Amino acid sequence: MISVCMATYNGERFIKEQIDSILPQLSQDDELIISDDGSTDRTLEIIASYKDERIKIFHHQRNSEYSKIKHGRNFYFVTNNFENALRQAKGDYIFLSDQDDVWMPDKVSRCISLLKTCDCVIHNYSVIDKEKKLLKKCQFEKVPIHKTVIMNVLDSHFRGCCMAFKSKFLKNIIPIPKKVIGHDYWIGALINHFGKLFYEMKPLILYREYDESVSSKRKTSLVYKISFRFRLFQSLRKRIKEQ
Repeated sequence: MISVCMATYNGERFIKEQIDSILPQLSQDDELIISDDGSTDRTLEIIASYKDERIKIFHHQRNSEYSKIKHGRNFYFVTNNFENALRQAKGDYIFLSDQDDVWMPDKVSRCISLLKTCDCVIHNYSVIDKEKKLLKKCQFEKVPIHKTVIMNVLDSHFRGCCMAFKSKFLKNIIPIPKKVIGHDYWIGALINHFGKLFYEMKPLILYREYDESVSSKRKTSLVYKISFRFRLFQSLRKRIKEQ
C-alpha cells in the first residue's frame, strides 16, 4: 500500500494539475493524504470535487508559536503540516508531494521498483515556471547527496517532493523537533544515516519554481543560514543518539 502525503495551503492555482498527475498512478488500495493548513481560497473545494475515496483530507491547525518567528516562518508551517500528514499514513511506502508540481507518469512505478533494493529513493527533477515552461531539463548532472550527516547539513539537496521511502522509518522521523525547519532535510539525513538511500538521476517530476512558492530562492543572511544548519545538526545528532 502506498501513502502519498501532501501539505496544502492556498494552492488553488496548481493543485488540480498535481492531483491529476498522482491519482492515475495509485491503485484503489492506496491513499492520498492531504493535510491542509487552513486554506482560504478554493483549495478544499477543488479537492472535494474529486469525490475519490483514496483522498483523505485532514484539517491542520497552525502552531501559533511560529507566527512570532521573523525568519523562516513559512518553512516551519510547512514542516509542521507535513508532519501531520505523515502521522496519518497507513501505507508501506511513503511518497511526499508538494501542491504545485506535476508527477511524471512513471514516478510511482519507478520508485516502487527501486525500493525493492533500498530504503529511500530520492530522484532528480526538471524545473518549470508557473506557466509550465521548461526552465531546466535536469537539475543535477551528478548525485548531489553526501554520505555523512554533517555534509548533508552543510550542503543539503534533499527535496521532499522527490522522496519515497519505507514507512518503517517513520519511527525515526516523527516527531520532528520544533526547532527544525525543512522536513525534507530532516527526513533525508535520518534515512541516509539509518538506512540505504538511492539517488535516481532520471527526473520524475516537473518542479514548479516561481516567486510566490515557499521554496523559492530568497536572500537570507549568512547568520541565519549558519543558525539554521546548526540547529538542524544538533537535532539530528540528538535523534541519532536516542535511536
